[in-house]
Amino acid sequence: MKEPTPPRAASQRKIVGSPAYELIKYISQFIPLSEADADEIVRHVTVKAFKKGDFLLKEGQVSKICHFVLNGCIRQYFLVDGEEKTTNFFTEGQPVTPYEGTFKQSPSKFYLVCLEDCLLTMGTPEEEAAFFAQLPHLKPAERMAVEEEWGKSQESLTSFILHSPEERYLNLLKSRPTLPDRVPQYYLASYLGITPESLSRIRKRIMQK
Repeated sequence: MKEPTPPRAASQRKIVGSPAYELIKYISQFIPLSEADADEIVRHVTVKAFKKGDFLLKEGQVSKICHFVLNGCIRQYFLVDGEEKTTNFFTEGQPVTPYEGTFKQSPSKFYLVCLEDCLLTMGTPEEEAAFFAQLPHLKPAERMAVEEEWGKSQESLTSFILHSPEERYLNLLKSRPTLPDRVPQYYLASYLGITPESLSRIRKRIMQK
């Protein structure tokens, strides 16, 4: 994954401190943004605060909203025979788009819940289309962002299949070093496909090396 490219200096001076700054950085990975572009993004973005424990989506609901994490942590999980199976965490600078519901209008098979107080952008596919109709030169960023997120999901699936639990944990420490300090161990263990006791043993072995 490439490092985010911040907006141009003039735009950066104006946008730093804005709630939308994480979104500006994210889009800047894919396409250069002028000061006017950054201003338009800030002007159009809708930001909403959520409390720890708030659900963004529950199984069976049809999502009509795409989110982007400006601040906070969101957990995605499935309920399998009454047991929660964590499949993802979304933190600052990540989109949260339930494609199956938002674009196919199908009931969700999973839950999205805030693990921390969160500040998120909110938008519908219709609002997104209207935005890109007004600023068509930014449209390529949408396609590149979808490709980027799809690539990440494939990397995650490959890692789960090919690597041992300890290797998966080490990869997580490398790619998302702050996550273990923000997420309860039992959620992290579920995400890695192991028990909390196994994760404790893995952490102990790593510390002893």
